[in-house]
Order: sequence, then structure tokens, then C-alpha cells
Amino acid sequence: MTRPEPHGISRRSVLRGAAIAGAAASLPQILYSTRAHAADDDTGGSYTIAFNDTGAKRQTILGLGFEIQSDSIGSNEGAPDDTVVSGVPLDLTATAYTRFIDKMLKGGRSDRGFRYCRLAMGLYHRGVTADGKRFVDRYPDQTRKLAQMVADAGIEGLGVEYWSPAPYWKSNAQLGGAGGATLASFAPANLDAMGDAMVADLNYLVAQSKATPTSPPRLQISWWGLQNEPHNREAGYGGCAYDTGQYRDTFNIVAPKIRTAFPNVKIHATSYDGWWQPWGNKLTASSTALGNIDAWTWHHIGDNSNGQITRDYTSGALGRPVFNNEFEYLIHQSPTNDGNTLNTAQSIMNWMTFQNSPTWWWLHALKPTTDTRAEGYGLGYWRPPGAPADGRFPNLQPGDWTWNRRNWNGIAGFVKFMPWDSVRYHVEEPHPANGLVTPSVTGTVTPGGVTYRPHQRVMAWKTPAGKPVFVVTNRGTADYTFTVDTTTTGTFRGYRYRHDTDPDTTPGIPNANGTYGKSGPTLTLTVPPMSIEFWVHD
Repeated sequence: MTRPEPHGISRRSVLRGAAIAGAAASLPQILYSTRAHAADDDTGGSYTIAFNDTGAKRQTILGLGFEIQSDSIGSNEGAPDDTVVSGVPLDLTATAYTRFIDKMLKGGRSDRGFRYCRLAMGLYHRGVTADGKRFVDRYPDQTRKLAQMVADAGIEGLGVEYWSPAPYWKSNAQLGGAGGATLASFAPANLDAMGDAMVADLNYLVAQSKATPTSPPRLQISWWGLQNEPHNREAGYGGCAYDTGQYRDTFNIVAPKIRTAFPNVKIHATSYDGWWQPWGNKLTASSTALGNIDAWTWHHIGDNSNGQITRDYTSGALGRPVFNNEFEYLIHQSPTNDGNTLNTAQSIMNWMTFQNSPTWWWLHALKPTTDTRAEGYGLGYWRPPGAPADGRFPNLQPGDWTWNRRNWNGIAGFVKFMPWDSVRYHVEEPHPANGLVTPSVTGTVTPGGVTYRPHQRVMAWKTPAGKPVFVVTNRGTADYTFTVDTTTTGTFRGYRYRHDTDPDTTPGIPNANGTYGKSGPTLTLTVPPMSIEFWVHD
């Protein structure tokens, strides 16, 4: 079968870099470069960043994403029929809202930080029309408040994805998915009508985003997904299960309608295991499906970041970019482990370095203090009006929010120092001999058989303005010295993040004499254990 090209890649500049990288650099640190073998021992290693070599360019990094809980269910175990009206930005006071925009969504930048806001249809946007066929606001001005947040933060647009279709289309006539709830009918006429309703859902979001009836829309649909985790048959909080054929048939009818109505939208699948599992396999075997897939998405939730080195995500992607569109730590994944900060940072780095991912998405920006899973799911916590005081945050008032340092510090530097459309550059790393980093630490090995250190990483990029930046991580238990040849003169200034860093500061790294900055081209950086450092050229 002839495989169609990803729809509109040539017309989508935001994905062009990733597509080109797939051809020019689908070997991202999978094969040795022609440079000399880098030195490495237990205490340090030599790294080269070819900032001066256009041949070292890799993919364009679009920016990061997050999810917003605009209509809370109180706790993740709750049902979507929760009648309490609560959410973000609704609950935040004016002062808390401004700090949320400036400090978190913009990451402390003056322009913009996150690029995409994931919106869970049928869960965190779940008001329904009288006939049960479409989604609408559940409280006054819900979409307008969301649009104002998006505009104030400079976010490009929404990543709209269904946890559940509207109740009319469901076998249980409810949003919840427990007990294997699925669609009421998979007859083509029914799927066609549901597709029209889903287009209407998107049109509603765009239309309602206007500040006044004559104002231009403030929301655009950047990404669209048919179903969050289509395999999940017990998602009581909001779900719809599909078997593999049902998923393909539904996608093949609905996705072209979305494409026609929103020509610039980027469509992803399968929002769980990409092209790997039977759901993805069904799509790769369908020319209709492939003509409407712009990227493959995974939920490697809380996984050890080494998996992005050792596993193959690209050989079956058929030229489409791959990325993780949901990341958090579940209760059984030790959400209070301070090591999660480094694992999160290296998840971003390893997806982008070894899989050429153009983006990466965390789960929730803020979770309510009443949510039992908030510690692993949110970048921060907000206290809803009427919620009792929480002993963890004795000074947190209703309508205010505070940081989840362990989660936020793992991504903060990427939001602040990696602006949209930065271009990644290849880094030549040490390759431990005989597969061993130390006698007790085994290296991580790519499907191509190349060994890398599992706990130390360097990733580099140039901003759209041409400024070189790189990040180093030390997930080990002792200091590690990175000797980094940046092939670039001038001064780099460093900023260090750990699990306990105060998020309201920009943690500059001083020299021994109290000055800041190190001169290139070669920087010698002794990085403490469990630390992330960003080095930014003046």
C-alpha cells in the first residue's frame, strides 16, 4: 500500500522542522558522529555542541503544553456529574490569576511560555445541550474566561481531546466510562452525525471565545484528538472505550470532518501508545487514517526517562512526529519522590533528543487542594472557595494557589529558556565502554546498540533569535563534571533548579568569586547531584 504523506505537513510550518528532522536526523544520537570519541569516567565526561555547524541542526521544538481543569470534579476519583461549579481560572482571585499567568503559564517570561492548552471534553468541559448531543458551557462565561486566560498568557491555542463524547452518543447515555461504556452505535450514519456534533463543539468554543459578539475569536484549535486512552474500559471519571476496529472506523469518519472544518488543526493519535498497540496498528494499515494523522502521541505517565532511549518510537511512525501528550506521577509511582524533578526534566530531554519530539505536555497546571492525586498531577495547587484549610498549606487562602515545587522545577527552565520554535542542535556525548557507566551502573542502550549514561544528559538549542542555550542534568548521587565544548565564544550564564528551588526566583549560579557567567567556547561545569542547569548565552 502506498502510504500518504502526513496531511498538510508542507503547509504547516510548525511541524515542518520536525518532519525535516525525521529525514535529516532520524539518527538523533543513535549513531556515533564523526567527531572523536568523548572522554568519560565516573566523575565527568566531555561533550561537544556543534552550534557552529548547520549540519548539526535537528528538529524545531514548538514549545510545551499543559492541561487546564476549567470545570473541576473535586478529585480524580470523582464522577463527572459533580454539581459543584469550580475550576481554573474561575476560582482564582484577581491577584492570584495575574500571578498564575505571569509566573506559571508564561514561566516568568515577558512574552509567552507554554504554547498549548489541553482541554478535556466530556470531563473538564462538560456542559451539554438539551438533546445531549453537544458540549456547551456549564456555567456562565466558562469559555470566555478560558479564552481570556489563553490570550493573557500568549498561548497559541487549545489541544481539544475527548474523554467522552456527549451523552447522546454513548451506550450508557453518561459521560463516565466505567463498565466498558462505548458508543451507542457504530453505524456509519451515526458516526457521521457524531462527527458533525464534534465539529459543532469546536465551532462553539471558537465562537464563545469572543470578548463581545463583534470581537474576533480569542481561541483557536491547534490540536485535536478523537479519544483519550481508547483502550480504557474503566474510566469512571469520563471515558469511552473502543475496540481496535471501532476506533479506526470512528476516526476515519470523524477526523476528515475536523480537517475540513479546521484546515490548520494538527490531528494526533492514539493518545496512549502511539502506533505501537493494536489501536495504532489499525490506523497505520488505513490510508484514510494516515491521511489525517499529523503526529503519534503516548502517555508514558511517570515512566523512567531512560525508556525514551531504549525503546523504538519512530520506526513505525511513517514520517509523523512522536511525542508524549500527558505526563504526571500516579499514586503507585511515588509522587513525593524528590527524584521526580530530574526524571521529569530528562523525560523532556530524552523525548526530544532521542525521538526528535517537537513538543511535550505535562498534565495539569493546577489541581485543587481537595484532589487526593494532586501531588503527582499538578504543577501547583489551588484552594477552591469553600474548600477546607489544608494542613500542607496553612496560609493558602480560598481563591489562591501555590507551587508544587517537585513537579514545576522539572519543567520551569524549559518554559523560561526554550522559547517557541527553538531549533535543537546535536550533542556528542560520551559512550560508556562495555555498557557500564560505573561498575554498579549499567548504561542505557538504544535500539541501534549505542550506550549512553542514564543519569547525565546535555541537550542544546538555539532560540529563534539565534541565542545558544543548553541544559545539563545530573541525576546521579555525586558531583559530575561536564566539560562542554560549545564551539561558541562569548559568555554563558547558568541557572540551577532542584526539587526544592524557590519557583519565585531565577536561581543564577555564581562563580567562586561571586561573579556570574562563564566564557566559551569550553565550559567546565561541576554539577551537584539531583540538579538541572540551564546555560544561556548573553
